[in-house]
Amino acid sequence: MEFLKINGGYGEGGGQIIRSAIALSCITKRPIHLENIRKNRKVPGLRPQHLTAIKILQKVANAKVVGAEIGSTELKFIPGNIKNLELVEDVGTAGSISLILQVLIPVVAISQKKLSLTIKGGTDVLWSPSIDYTQYVLRDAFSRMGIEFSFELSKRGYYPKGGGEINLQVYPSRVKSISFLERKTNSVKLICTFSKLSIEKIKNQIEEIKNKLTKENFIVEIEIKNQKAEDSGASLLIYSIDEDSIIGVDALFNKKTQRFDLDLDKFVENPLGVDDNLADMLVVPASLGQKKTTFQVRKITKHLETNLFVTSKITGCKYGIRRLTNGFEVIIEGVSDSSIK
Repeated sequence: MEFLKINGGYGEGGGQIIRSAIALSCITKRPIHLENIRKNRKVPGLRPQHLTAIKILQKVANAKVVGAEIGSTELKFIPGNIKNLELVEDVGTAGSISLILQVLIPVVAISQKKLSLTIKGGTDVLWSPSIDYTQYVLRDAFSRMGIEFSFELSKRGYYPKGGGEINLQVYPSRVKSISFLERKTNSVKLICTFSKLSIEKIKNQIEEIKNKLTKENFIVEIEIKNQKAEDSGASLLIYSIDEDSIIGVDALFNKKTQRFDLDLDKFVENPLGVDDNLADMLVVPASLGQKKTTFQVRKITKHLETNLFVTSKITGCKYGIRRLTNGFEVIIEGVSDSSIK
């Protein structure tokens, strides 16, 4: 059997290259051999959170896997046929549900299948998009690209106990090529959810953030929700959506500083089409579109660079990056077209 070799140490050399490579292996039915997995990290090899995603995609794609063990720096993934499925999974403690959905949804939808999934784990944890970002930002972006999913949140899961739960539905979809170039709206939605924290402290911080946004001429709509969770915690999402842009920024409540770890400038100072995090999430579906997908973003992150590398290697899509005065334009030409001019 011929394997496509992927250097797992390329770019940021973390979990993103593992998830994207396996997702694309499932979609394209190409066996892959990942080498040098997290080679330059303090603790090299696969970690528990990576194994969860691998094992779920193994079930979805009826795949054979060699090397799916904690600490393994090599992995062989041989995909089979994807079928309609109903699954119940537990990521464990506060392992990120959002990172798994980020790759699982395109695999099932693009493969023209249906998935019903109940999954437990972390909904709002460090180094991961919040579940609200997935619900309101990623879902809208994927929908415009033809990828349809929905979910109901049963329970929040904050670090360290996790215990959150969602019920996900993924539907057969056909990928569309799109453009996200420039933000034209000044309407902003702010959603804050919290558990077992002082509502007055939360409201005071939200008011501060609202005032800063108002001074920058944004019109702010606020929603604050006290939701059930095993651990205390809070999550914040700020986003704007119009026909040419989808931009979001999220943050978690830091119990040490008693404030949200929010970089508001990333939102305020971005007049382009997408935020930095959404940019790398668009790469996999864009690579499988019929035409060119174009989006403008403030910077080329290591995650985006890594995703462009692994996606072009597996799908054969072509991409180009053009520098702008205030950022970059990324063009991804789906495998159905010829080449970027």
